[in-house]
Amino acid sequence: MIEILFENNDIIAVNKPEGITSNLTREVEGLPSLLATAFSGKLYLVHRLDKEASGIILLAKNPAAHRYLNDQFSQRTIQKTYLALVHGVIQDKSGVIDKPIRQFGSGRMGIDPKGGKLSITEFEVEERLKDFTLVKAHPITGRRHQIRVHFYSIGHPVVGDLRYGDRAVQKAFPRLMLHGQEISFQLPTGESMTIRAPIPESFKVVVDSLPEPKKL
Repeated sequence: MIEILFENNDIIAVNKPEGITSNLTREVEGLPSLLATAFSGKLYLVHRLDKEASGIILLAKNPAAHRYLNDQFSQRTIQKTYLALVHGVIQDKSGVIDKPIRQFGSGRMGIDPKGGKLSITEFEVEERLKDFTLVKAHPITGRRHQIRVHFYSIGHPVVGDLRYGDRAVQKAFPRLMLHGQEISFQLPTGESMTIRAPIPESFKVVVDSLPEPKKL
């Protein structure tokens, strides 16, 4: 059973657990199997969330709603906020990471100033811990692994990220510490909507285990 954060005649917003793929074509360990008991009709995926991450996923119930939401993503009018725990202490209160990203093979993304696509992530520091920083990240563009690649590129990889960072260090953590916490968009009715996903216990447990933990 998956937590439904919002539902009307056009969309469903769910709180995806980590370890679950958002690909609707995969029935095993994916959203379709989790949503089967709650919704039996056809669903259209509006955007993706990394399998290792948790947080909000929007799904449309009909083609018209799917097009309407996709247009907002294309025009970058949808605002997303992610909570991330990263290695190291970020001294600045906020910042912008503006580095082009492209795929380098085997699903790995990386920075390429000449051949990469425009990629922008804004962030602000929520809490500085001993050797770690809790940040809120706002991807302006929507490249694959964007937040993970951007923070890795500035020397602050997301905690628990086995793809970006020192694998020996990252293996000590039970999950990727990235959570899609909030999304703001416009419903097909024209109404503005903001949806928030509670921080999962698996995320809180890691933060609470660190020195000088933040109470989430």
